[in-house]
Amino acid sequence: MDSPRVDEQIVETTVFEELESNVRTYCRRFPAIFTRARGDRMWDQHGREYLDFMAGAGALNYGHNHPTMKRALLGYLAEDRPVHTLDLHTPAKAAFLSAFRNVILAPRHLDYRVQFTGPTGANSVEAAFKVARRATGRSNIVAFTNGFHGGSLGALAASGNLSKRSAGGVSLGDVVHLPYEGYLAGSMDTIAYLEAVLDDPAGGVETPAAVVVETVQGEGGLAAAGGEWLRRLEQVVRDRGILLIVDDIQAGCGRTGRFFSFEEAGIRPDLVCLAKSISGFGLPMALTLIRPELDVLEPGAHAGTFRGNNLAFVTATAALSLWADPAFEKEIQSLCAEFDARLTELAGRHPGLGAEVRGRGLMRGLFFARPGVAAEVSRRAFERGVLTETSGARGQVLKLMPPVTTEPATLHTGLDRIADSVRECAADQS
Repeated sequence: MDSPRVDEQIVETTVFEELESNVRTYCRRFPAIFTRARGDRMWDQHGREYLDFMAGAGALNYGHNHPTMKRALLGYLAEDRPVHTLDLHTPAKAAFLSAFRNVILAPRHLDYRVQFTGPTGANSVEAAFKVARRATGRSNIVAFTNGFHGGSLGALAASGNLSKRSAGGVSLGDVVHLPYEGYLAGSMDTIAYLEAVLDDPAGGVETPAAVVVETVQGEGGLAAAGGEWLRRLEQVVRDRGILLIVDDIQAGCGRTGRFFSFEEAGIRPDLVCLAKSISGFGLPMALTLIRPELDVLEPGAHAGTFRGNNLAFVTATAALSLWADPAFEKEIQSLCAEFDARLTELAGRHPGLGAEVRGRGLMRGLFFARPGVAAEVSRRAFERGVLTETSGARGQVLKLMPPVTTEPATLHTGLDRIADSVRECAADQS
Protein backbone atom coordinates (compact mmCIF):
# COMPACT_ATOMS: atom_id res chain seq x y z
CA MET A 1 0.00 0.00 0.00
CA ASP A 2 1.43 3.36 -1.04
CA SER A 3 1.80 5.96 1.68
CA PRO A 4 -0.13 9.20 1.11
CA ARG A 5 1.95 12.30 0.54
CA VAL A 6 3.18 14.43 3.40
CA ASP A 7 0.91 17.41 4.02
CA GLU A 8 2.33 20.68 2.79
CA GLN A 9 0.74 22.68 5.61
CA ILE A 10 1.95 21.48 8.99
CA VAL A 11 -0.56 21.83 11.84
CA GLU A 12 0.79 22.85 15.23
CA THR A 13 -0.63 21.45 18.47
CA THR A 14 -0.93 24.89 20.06
CA VAL A 15 -4.56 25.35 19.05
CA PHE A 16 -5.56 22.13 20.81
CA GLU A 17 -3.65 23.01 23.96
CA GLU A 18 -5.14 26.51 24.09
CA LEU A 19 -8.77 25.73 23.22
CA GLU A 20 -9.63 22.07 23.75
CA SER A 21 -10.95 20.91 27.11
CA ASN A 22 -8.72 19.28 29.68
CA VAL A 23 -10.87 16.14 29.46
CA ARG A 24 -9.20 14.97 26.22
CA THR A 25 -7.28 11.70 26.56
CA TYR A 26 -6.19 9.82 23.45
CA CYS A 27 -4.35 12.77 21.96
CA ARG A 28 -2.21 12.97 25.08
CA ARG A 29 -1.10 9.36 24.67
CA PHE A 30 -0.44 9.67 20.96
CA PRO A 31 1.10 13.10 20.26
CA ALA A 32 0.69 13.05 16.49
CA ILE A 33 -1.61 14.87 14.09
CA PHE A 34 -3.35 12.31 11.91
CA THR A 35 -4.26 13.43 8.42
CA ARG A 36 -5.20 10.28 6.50
CA ALA A 37 -6.60 6.83 7.17
CA ARG A 38 -7.36 3.79 5.08
CA GLY A 39 -8.22 0.26 6.13
CA ASP A 40 -6.12 -0.81 9.11
CA ARG A 41 -3.68 2.13 8.83
CA MET A 42 -3.38 5.81 9.64
CA TRP A 43 -0.81 8.42 8.64
CA ASP A 44 0.31 11.54 10.43
CA GLN A 45 1.10 14.89 8.85
CA HIS A 46 4.74 13.89 8.40
CA GLY A 47 3.78 10.81 6.40
CA ARG A 48 4.54 8.29 9.13
CA GLU A 49 2.40 5.16 9.00
CA TYR A 50 0.65 3.57 11.99
CA LEU A 51 -1.12 0.23 12.24
CA ASP A 52 -4.44 0.82 14.00
CA PHE A 53 -5.00 -1.77 16.72
CA MET A 54 -7.59 0.44 18.49
CA ALA A 55 -10.19 0.73 15.71
CA GLY A 56 -11.81 3.79 17.23
CA ALA A 57 -12.40 1.98 20.55
CA GLY A 58 -14.59 -0.42 18.59
CA ALA A 59 -16.26 2.12 16.29
CA LEU A 60 -14.16 1.11 13.26
CA ASN A 61 -14.53 -2.66 13.09
CA TYR A 62 -14.38 -2.50 9.29
CA GLY A 63 -11.38 -0.18 9.26
CA HIS A 64 -11.06 3.38 8.00
CA ASN A 65 -12.85 4.51 4.84
CA HIS A 66 -14.02 1.07 3.76
CA PRO A 67 -14.44 1.35 -0.04
CA THR A 68 -17.92 -0.23 -0.20
CA MET A 69 -19.28 2.14 2.44
CA LYS A 70 -17.40 5.13 1.07
CA ARG A 71 -18.90 4.63 -2.41
CA ALA A 72 -22.40 4.36 -0.98
CA LEU A 73 -21.93 7.48 1.14
CA LEU A 74 -20.50 9.62 -1.66
CA GLY A 75 -23.23 8.48 -4.03
CA TYR A 76 -25.92 9.43 -1.53
CA LEU A 77 -24.42 12.87 -0.93
CA ALA A 78 -24.02 13.53 -4.65
CA GLU A 79 -27.79 13.20 -5.14
CA ASP A 80 -28.76 15.78 -2.46
CA ARG A 81 -30.58 13.17 -0.44
CA PRO A 82 -31.81 14.11 3.08
CA VAL A 83 -29.16 13.95 5.77
CA HIS A 84 -31.00 14.93 8.97
CA THR A 85 -34.63 13.90 9.31
CA LEU A 86 -35.39 13.34 13.02
CA ASP A 87 -37.35 10.07 12.91
CA LEU A 88 -39.17 10.76 9.63
CA HIS A 89 -39.44 7.97 7.07
CA THR A 90 -36.67 7.91 4.46
CA PRO A 91 -35.52 5.37 1.87
CA ALA A 92 -32.16 5.17 3.66
CA LYS A 93 -33.81 4.12 6.91
CA ALA A 94 -36.06 1.64 5.12
CA ALA A 95 -33.08 0.08 3.37
CA PHE A 96 -31.21 -0.33 6.65
CA LEU A 97 -34.18 -1.85 8.49
CA SER A 98 -34.84 -4.30 5.66
CA ALA A 99 -31.20 -5.32 5.44
CA PHE A 100 -30.91 -5.70 9.21
CA ARG A 101 -33.96 -7.96 9.29
CA ASN A 102 -32.95 -10.04 6.26
CA VAL A 103 -29.20 -10.32 6.83
CA ILE A 104 -28.88 -10.28 10.63
CA LEU A 105 -32.12 -11.06 12.45
CA ALA A 106 -33.91 -13.60 10.25
CA PRO A 107 -30.97 -15.99 9.71
CA ARG A 108 -30.43 -16.05 13.49
CA HIS A 109 -34.16 -16.55 14.18
CA LEU A 110 -34.25 -13.35 16.24
CA ASP A 111 -37.32 -11.14 16.52
CA TYR A 112 -36.69 -7.58 17.69
CA ARG A 113 -38.11 -4.12 17.21
CA VAL A 114 -35.44 -1.52 16.41
CA GLN A 115 -35.46 1.68 18.45
CA PHE A 116 -33.16 4.36 17.06
CA THR A 117 -31.77 6.33 19.97
CA GLY A 118 -29.48 9.31 20.23
CA PRO A 119 -26.27 8.29 18.44
CA THR A 120 -24.18 7.15 21.42
CA GLY A 121 -23.79 3.88 23.23
CA ALA A 122 -24.79 5.48 26.51
CA ASN A 123 -28.09 6.61 24.99
CA SER A 124 -28.82 3.10 23.78
CA VAL A 125 -28.28 1.86 27.34
CA GLU A 126 -30.51 4.62 28.75
CA ALA A 127 -33.27 3.55 26.36
CA ALA A 128 -32.91 -0.09 27.38
CA PHE A 129 -33.20 0.83 31.05
CA LYS A 130 -36.32 2.92 30.37
CA VAL A 131 -37.96 0.06 28.50
CA ALA A 132 -37.08 -2.49 31.18
CA ARG A 133 -38.36 -0.30 34.00
CA ARG A 134 -41.59 0.56 32.18
CA ALA A 135 -42.26 -3.03 31.11
CA THR A 136 -41.72 -4.54 34.56
CA GLY A 137 -42.83 -1.72 36.84
CA ARG A 138 -39.59 -2.14 38.78
CA SER A 139 -36.71 0.33 39.05
CA ASN A 140 -33.68 -1.64 40.18
CA ILE A 141 -31.00 -2.77 37.71
CA VAL A 142 -28.33 -5.39 38.40
CA ALA A 143 -24.95 -4.72 36.78
CA PHE A 144 -21.57 -6.34 37.23
CA THR A 145 -18.21 -5.45 38.71
CA ASN A 146 -15.81 -3.79 36.25
CA GLY A 147 -18.60 -3.16 33.74
CA PHE A 148 -18.83 0.06 31.74
CA HIS A 149 -22.02 1.21 30.03
CA GLY A 150 -21.53 4.90 29.26
CA GLY A 151 -21.04 8.36 30.69
CA SER A 152 -24.61 9.64 31.05
CA LEU A 153 -26.01 9.31 34.55
CA GLY A 154 -28.19 6.24 34.10
CA ALA A 155 -25.55 4.31 32.20
CA LEU A 156 -22.87 5.59 34.56
CA ALA A 157 -24.82 4.25 37.53
CA ALA A 158 -24.46 0.78 36.01
CA SER A 159 -20.71 1.24 35.49
CA GLY A 160 -18.24 0.05 38.08
CA ASN A 161 -15.17 2.25 37.72
CA LEU A 162 -15.09 4.66 40.66
CA SER A 163 -13.12 7.40 38.90
CA LYS A 164 -15.66 7.48 36.07
CA ARG A 165 -18.58 7.32 38.50
CA SER A 166 -17.26 10.22 40.57
CA ALA A 167 -17.20 12.43 37.47
CA GLY A 168 -21.01 12.42 37.57
CA GLY A 169 -20.96 14.62 40.65
CA VAL A 170 -24.21 13.20 42.05
CA SER A 171 -25.42 10.05 43.76
CA LEU A 172 -25.93 7.22 41.29
CA GLY A 173 -28.77 4.97 42.39
CA ASP A 174 -31.18 2.20 41.45
CA VAL A 175 -28.32 -0.11 40.43
CA VAL A 176 -26.76 -2.98 42.39
CA HIS A 177 -23.34 -4.30 41.35
CA LEU A 178 -22.70 -8.02 41.70
CA PRO A 179 -19.56 -10.03 40.85
CA TYR A 180 -18.82 -10.87 37.20
CA GLU A 181 -17.50 -14.26 36.16
CA GLY A 182 -13.98 -14.79 37.46
CA TYR A 183 -14.22 -12.11 40.14
CA LEU A 184 -11.97 -12.82 43.15
CA ALA A 185 -9.74 -14.90 40.87
CA GLY A 186 -12.56 -17.35 40.19
CA SER A 187 -12.82 -18.42 43.82
CA MET A 188 -16.61 -18.16 43.89
CA ASP A 189 -19.58 -19.24 41.78
CA THR A 190 -20.89 -15.80 40.89
CA ILE A 191 -24.13 -17.06 39.34
CA ALA A 192 -24.92 -19.04 42.48
CA TYR A 193 -24.25 -15.86 44.46
CA LEU A 194 -26.59 -13.86 42.20
CA GLU A 195 -29.29 -16.49 42.59
CA ALA A 196 -28.87 -16.56 46.36
CA VAL A 197 -29.14 -12.81 46.93
CA LEU A 198 -32.14 -12.54 44.61
CA ASP A 199 -33.99 -15.27 46.51
CA ASP A 200 -32.94 -14.29 50.03
CA PRO A 201 -35.55 -11.98 51.64
CA ALA A 202 -32.67 -10.51 53.65
CA GLY A 203 -30.21 -10.46 50.74
CA GLY A 204 -30.59 -6.72 50.31
CA VAL A 205 -31.30 -6.87 46.57
CA GLU A 206 -34.78 -6.00 45.37
CA THR A 207 -36.01 -7.95 42.37
CA PRO A 208 -34.63 -5.90 39.47
CA ALA A 209 -36.24 -4.81 36.26
CA ALA A 210 -33.24 -6.13 34.37
CA VAL A 211 -29.72 -7.47 34.51
CA VAL A 212 -27.28 -5.74 32.14
CA VAL A 213 -24.13 -7.54 31.04
CA GLU A 214 -21.23 -7.21 28.62
CA THR A 215 -20.07 -10.58 27.31
CA VAL A 216 -16.58 -9.06 27.10
CA GLN A 217 -15.78 -6.10 29.35
CA GLY A 218 -14.11 -3.66 26.99
CA GLU A 219 -13.17 -1.06 29.58
CA GLY A 220 -13.03 -3.48 32.51
CA GLY A 221 -9.84 -5.30 31.61
CA LEU A 222 -11.17 -7.54 28.81
CA ALA A 223 -12.70 -10.09 31.16
CA ALA A 224 -14.85 -12.45 29.08
CA ALA A 225 -17.89 -14.39 30.25
CA GLY A 226 -18.00 -18.02 29.22
CA GLY A 227 -20.92 -19.61 27.43
CA GLU A 228 -22.00 -21.69 30.43
CA TRP A 229 -21.96 -18.64 32.70
CA LEU A 230 -24.10 -16.66 30.26
CA ARG A 231 -26.58 -19.51 29.85
CA ARG A 232 -26.91 -19.87 33.62
CA LEU A 233 -27.40 -16.11 33.92
CA GLU A 234 -30.17 -16.26 31.33
CA GLN A 235 -31.88 -19.09 33.21
CA VAL A 236 -31.72 -17.23 36.53
CA VAL A 237 -33.37 -14.11 35.13
CA ARG A 238 -35.96 -16.06 33.11
CA ASP A 239 -37.05 -18.00 36.20
CA ARG A 240 -37.66 -14.75 38.09
CA GLY A 241 -39.29 -12.57 35.43
CA ILE A 242 -36.22 -10.35 35.13
CA LEU A 243 -35.21 -8.95 31.75
CA LEU A 244 -31.77 -9.60 30.26
CA ILE A 245 -29.95 -6.71 28.56
CA VAL A 246 -26.78 -7.43 26.61
CA ASP A 247 -24.62 -4.35 26.09
CA ASP A 248 -23.05 -5.26 22.73
CA ILE A 249 -21.89 -1.74 22.00
CA GLN A 250 -18.20 -2.63 21.90
CA ALA A 251 -18.29 -6.42 21.57
CA GLY A 252 -20.87 -6.55 18.77
CA CYS A 253 -20.76 -6.14 14.97
CA GLY A 254 -18.28 -8.96 14.45
CA ARG A 255 -15.76 -8.04 17.11
CA THR A 256 -15.79 -11.49 18.76
CA GLY A 257 -16.16 -13.49 15.53
CA ARG A 258 -19.92 -13.38 14.99
CA PHE A 259 -22.22 -10.42 14.51
CA PHE A 260 -23.54 -10.54 18.07
CA SER A 261 -21.14 -11.46 20.84
CA PHE A 262 -23.79 -13.61 22.55
CA GLU A 263 -24.44 -15.91 19.58
CA GLU A 264 -21.87 -18.53 20.55
CA ALA A 265 -23.46 -18.91 23.99
CA GLY A 266 -26.87 -19.48 22.41
CA ILE A 267 -28.70 -16.99 24.64
CA ARG A 268 -31.53 -14.69 23.57
CA PRO A 269 -31.48 -11.33 25.35
CA ASP A 270 -34.66 -9.33 25.85
CA LEU A 271 -32.87 -6.14 24.85
CA VAL A 272 -29.60 -5.53 22.99
CA CYS A 273 -27.64 -2.29 22.88
CA LEU A 274 -25.70 -1.52 19.69
CA ALA A 275 -23.63 1.53 18.74
CA LYS A 276 -19.98 2.13 17.78
CA SER A 277 -19.57 -0.05 14.65
CA ILE A 278 -23.25 -0.39 13.76
CA SER A 279 -22.83 2.44 11.22
CA GLY A 280 -19.82 0.63 9.76
CA PHE A 281 -17.99 3.83 8.88
CA GLY A 282 -17.43 5.52 12.22
CA LEU A 283 -20.48 7.76 11.82
CA PRO A 284 -22.60 8.35 14.95
CA MET A 285 -25.42 5.82 15.22
CA ALA A 286 -26.97 3.76 17.99
CA LEU A 287 -29.99 1.55 18.44
CA THR A 288 -31.67 -0.66 20.99
CA LEU A 289 -33.19 -3.99 20.01
CA ILE A 290 -36.38 -4.79 21.91
CA ARG A 291 -38.49 -7.94 22.00
CA PRO A 292 -41.80 -6.91 20.37
CA GLU A 293 -43.90 -7.47 23.51
CA LEU A 294 -41.57 -5.13 25.44
CA ASP A 295 -41.97 -2.22 23.01
CA VAL A 296 -44.03 -0.33 25.58
CA LEU A 297 -42.74 3.25 25.53
CA GLU A 298 -45.22 5.72 24.10
CA PRO A 299 -44.19 7.96 21.17
CA GLY A 300 -41.62 10.52 22.28
CA ALA A 301 -40.83 8.82 25.60
CA HIS A 302 -37.23 8.46 24.48
CA ALA A 303 -36.42 10.93 21.74
CA GLY A 304 -33.25 12.37 20.22
CA THR A 305 -32.63 15.06 17.63
CA PHE A 306 -29.98 13.04 15.79
CA ARG A 307 -31.56 9.60 15.77
CA GLY A 308 -32.33 9.99 12.06
CA ASN A 309 -28.76 10.07 10.75
CA ASN A 310 -29.31 9.04 7.14
CA LEU A 311 -25.61 9.06 6.31
CA ALA A 312 -25.12 6.41 8.99
CA PHE A 313 -28.07 4.41 7.65
CA VAL A 314 -26.42 4.38 4.22
CA THR A 315 -23.04 3.16 5.45
CA ALA A 316 -24.64 0.72 7.91
CA THR A 317 -26.59 -0.88 5.07
CA ALA A 318 -23.39 -1.16 3.05
CA ALA A 319 -21.69 -2.80 6.03
CA LEU A 320 -24.50 -5.34 6.30
CA SER A 321 -23.91 -6.29 2.66
CA LEU A 322 -20.58 -7.76 3.79
CA TRP A 323 -22.41 -10.05 6.22
CA ALA A 324 -24.70 -11.28 3.45
CA ASP A 325 -21.77 -13.41 2.26
CA PRO A 326 -21.13 -16.26 4.75
CA ALA A 327 -17.45 -16.19 3.76
CA PHE A 328 -17.06 -12.83 5.52
CA GLU A 329 -17.82 -14.28 8.96
CA LYS A 330 -15.54 -17.25 8.29
CA GLU A 331 -12.68 -14.88 7.40
CA ILE A 332 -13.18 -13.02 10.68
CA GLN A 333 -13.15 -16.27 12.64
CA SER A 334 -9.96 -17.37 10.90
CA LEU A 335 -8.33 -14.07 11.86
CA CYS A 336 -9.55 -14.57 15.43
CA ALA A 337 -7.82 -17.95 15.58
CA GLU A 338 -4.52 -16.49 14.32
CA PHE A 339 -4.78 -13.65 16.81
CA ASP A 340 -5.41 -16.02 19.69
CA ALA A 341 -2.50 -18.29 18.78
CA ARG A 342 -0.04 -15.42 18.52
CA LEU A 343 -1.12 -13.78 21.77
CA THR A 344 -1.05 -17.07 23.67
CA GLU A 345 2.49 -17.69 22.45
CA LEU A 346 3.53 -14.13 23.33
CA ALA A 347 2.13 -14.32 26.86
CA GLY A 348 3.81 -17.68 27.41
CA ARG A 349 7.21 -16.15 26.75
CA HIS A 350 6.88 -13.64 29.59
CA PRO A 351 5.92 -15.36 32.85
CA GLY A 352 8.14 -12.87 34.67
CA LEU A 353 5.71 -10.10 33.76
CA GLY A 354 2.73 -12.20 34.81
CA ALA A 355 1.40 -12.01 31.25
CA GLU A 356 -2.03 -13.51 30.53
CA VAL A 357 -4.33 -13.34 27.51
CA ARG A 358 -7.78 -11.85 28.12
CA GLY A 359 -10.88 -11.35 25.98
CA ARG A 360 -12.30 -13.16 22.98
CA GLY A 361 -12.10 -12.98 19.20
CA LEU A 362 -10.55 -9.73 17.99
CA MET A 363 -11.29 -8.04 21.30
CA ARG A 364 -8.26 -9.13 23.25
CA GLY A 365 -5.93 -7.97 25.95
CA LEU A 366 -2.57 -8.82 27.47
CA PHE A 367 -2.75 -8.59 31.24
CA PHE A 368 0.50 -7.82 33.06
CA ALA A 369 0.71 -8.47 36.79
CA ARG A 370 3.42 -5.84 37.16
CA PRO A 371 1.90 -2.33 37.39
CA GLY A 372 2.80 0.10 34.64
CA VAL A 373 3.92 -2.51 32.12
CA ALA A 374 0.82 -2.30 29.89
CA ALA A 375 1.11 1.49 29.56
CA GLU A 376 4.83 1.23 28.81
CA VAL A 377 4.25 -1.45 26.17
CA SER A 378 1.60 0.77 24.57
CA ARG A 379 4.03 3.71 24.53
CA ARG A 380 6.79 1.66 22.92
CA ALA A 381 4.37 0.15 20.41
CA PHE A 382 3.39 3.68 19.38
CA GLU A 383 7.07 4.45 18.78
CA ARG A 384 7.12 1.41 16.49
CA GLY A 385 4.01 2.59 14.63
CA VAL A 386 1.21 0.62 16.31
CA LEU A 387 -1.76 2.24 18.06
CA THR A 388 -2.96 0.41 21.18
CA GLU A 389 -4.52 1.40 24.48
CA THR A 390 -4.86 0.09 28.01
CA SER A 391 -7.89 -1.20 29.90
CA GLY A 392 -8.94 -2.15 33.40
CA ALA A 393 -9.38 -0.27 36.66
CA ARG A 394 -5.62 -0.22 37.20
CA GLY A 395 -4.61 -0.03 33.54
CA GLN A 396 -2.84 -3.39 33.67
CA VAL A 397 -4.22 -4.73 30.38
CA LEU A 398 -2.86 -3.87 26.94
CA LYS A 399 -6.02 -3.68 24.83
CA LEU A 400 -5.77 -4.91 21.24
CA MET A 401 -8.66 -4.42 18.80
CA PRO A 402 -7.54 -4.46 15.16
CA PRO A 403 -10.28 -4.07 12.52
CA VAL A 404 -12.02 -7.32 11.60
CA THR A 405 -10.96 -6.62 8.01
CA THR A 406 -7.24 -6.53 8.88
CA GLU A 407 -5.05 -8.46 6.46
CA PRO A 408 -3.35 -11.44 8.16
CA ALA A 409 0.08 -10.13 7.16
CA THR A 410 -0.69 -6.78 8.79
CA LEU A 411 -1.94 -8.53 11.92
CA HIS A 412 1.35 -10.39 12.25
CA THR A 413 3.41 -7.28 11.54
CA GLY A 414 1.60 -5.42 14.30
CA LEU A 415 1.99 -8.32 16.72
CA ASP A 416 5.70 -8.57 15.90
CA ARG A 417 6.11 -4.92 16.89
CA ILE A 418 4.09 -5.43 20.05
CA ALA A 419 6.18 -8.50 20.90
CA ASP A 420 9.34 -6.40 20.51
CA SER A 421 7.86 -3.80 22.84
CA VAL A 422 7.00 -6.44 25.46
CA ARG A 423 10.48 -7.94 25.14
CA GLU A 424 12.07 -4.55 25.81
CA CYS A 425 9.91 -4.02 28.88
CA ALA A 426 10.76 -7.48 30.17
CA ALA A 427 14.46 -6.75 29.79
CA ASP A 428 14.06 -3.47 31.68
CA GLN A 429 12.17 -5.23 34.48
CA SER A 430 14.73 -8.02 34.93
